[in-house]
Amino acid sequence: MINNTTKDDEYGVLLYYNYTNIPNLTDLSTFYTTNCTSLSLLGRIRLSPHGVNATIGGQLSSLKQHITQLTQKYPSFTSTDFKLSTSTNPKSNNKIAQETGFTSLSIRIVKQLVTFTSRALPNPPELSISNAGQHLSAREFHSVLETARDSGKQNLVLLDARNLYETRIGKFSSPNFETLDPKIRQYSDLSNWVDDNSEKIRGKQILMYCTGGIRCEVASAYIKSKGEGFENVFQLYGGIQRYMEEFPEGGFFKGKNFVFDHRVSVASSDPRILGSCLVCEIPFDDYSSRSRCNYCRMLVLVCHACEGKNGKLFVCELCQKYDKLVEHGKNSNVIIAPRKKLRILCLHGFRQNASSFKGRTASFVKKLKNIAEFVYIDAPHQLRFIYQEKKNADVAFAQPKSGCNRKYAWLIDPNDDMDKSGDMGTDWETGGAHRFDCRQYEHQTGGFDESYVYLREKVVEEGPFDGVLGFSQGAAMAACVALKGEMGFRFVILCSGYFGNFGEFGEGGLIKCPSLHIYGSDNGKDRQIGFDESRRLALMFEEGCSVMVEHDFGHIIPTKSPYIDTIKDFLQRFL
Repeated sequence: MINNTTKDDEYGVLLYYNYTNIPNLTDLSTFYTTNCTSLSLLGRIRLSPHGVNATIGGQLSSLKQHITQLTQKYPSFTSTDFKLSTSTNPKSNNKIAQETGFTSLSIRIVKQLVTFTSRALPNPPELSISNAGQHLSAREFHSVLETARDSGKQNLVLLDARNLYETRIGKFSSPNFETLDPKIRQYSDLSNWVDDNSEKIRGKQILMYCTGGIRCEVASAYIKSKGEGFENVFQLYGGIQRYMEEFPEGGFFKGKNFVFDHRVSVASSDPRILGSCLVCEIPFDDYSSRSRCNYCRMLVLVCHACEGKNGKLFVCELCQKYDKLVEHGKNSNVIIAPRKKLRILCLHGFRQNASSFKGRTASFVKKLKNIAEFVYIDAPHQLRFIYQEKKNADVAFAQPKSGCNRKYAWLIDPNDDMDKSGDMGTDWETGGAHRFDCRQYEHQTGGFDESYVYLREKVVEEGPFDGVLGFSQGAAMAACVALKGEMGFRFVILCSGYFGNFGEFGEGGLIKCPSLHIYGSDNGKDRQIGFDESRRLALMFEEGCSVMVEHDFGHIIPTKSPYIDTIKDFLQRFL
């Protein structure tokens, strides 16, 4: 975006498109050639009978003159959204500038401004742009997402109209609505994806987005042409670029916006990295090396250290997925993209914390290290410390003085002050026998709303996550999260869980989220949560999408065969 302090002799990039009837393409092509040459503008311009798509660079003063002269000569361009940004001046010998066309001026007459499909369609969407999805400004788009996040609106879905190499480094994300990433190699594959996945968007409020808006114009018109059930289609006007100008901190957009010029990508002020290196998997989102798949030539993310290894060839995710490798196993120089691990959020049990739960599950995590990454967080309710007095002793057992980690809970007994942290000096209490009652969870029904809001914020801050794992009280919490279905988890793992008397349990029928239930058998040694309670919770989930693992090892998560094998098989579904 250009501000008042910008100097006109600075370099800039101008992006715009306009779907409008062009009666004389030759005349328009001549204008662009003459105008851009005289103003020393370089870049790519595509002309068709249906409009113009342009990405050009030069001095800001020249770009502004170009806009003025274009709109004066062709009034149909007056309402065009001209996106003008400052940029560094690309050097003529720069590899990226050469690849993106910013070392020359390319003006071509084409049939389609963007190639939506290679198939012959009876009603090409470019001919029905007037029926495209409703435009939403960046503010309006953001407001819809805010409402969905706060209300848990379930009939909204975000559809990313970009290619896989773009979505790798940035996309819209929030736990309360689903973002569909078609993972396509090129835009012309999107129509096939829409046809194959129409049931995922039928009857939904569909919000579409792309880099600058042009791809959504065509794709949204195609979706609406499908008729009943596909009427509510909206698109982000001006694309991600306008959104990031309006929300420079990123808003709901995470990562970088890939652009088709020498800048490669544009970041918000949020420093978090969404992408990762194809080879070593460290966080990485810089395409400056222009590394490509050896077979399909799609861009791949390779960090500078791995890219510098001589003689290495790279194979992208899509070539692996669709088995298009050329006997790569016989070539030690071919590097295959590592299978992306699942990210699983872990909720500890009552009177635990993230650190202790991580320690208790270390063996479990090690067995699944090639499948999943586990993220541990503390619950929000801080508990008082408890210690046992030493009986039959001359001197009373003293309180521990230091070095004790705080314990937390997702749910607390609303009538028991011992389940709440006091002021300084009252954080230690003597624990009686009742303090370790194995049925205490039946009374822990308070604090759910606070925990739910806290958990939702954590998912936004540290997500996205594929699934959530809960242990004991954490499992009861995770089950209620699955019931509400607002945080976007693809599956839940419930270990030694129980049916909670809180939140919305028991309302609205069976829970449809895929689930894995791990609990002690009828003859087990789990003295904390009874078999009947864990079984009752498992029966709250639809039978067709739930898996049960019964074991004889008490109040733990088993790591021996055959239990760990069943757990691995469950997780493999989501890779």
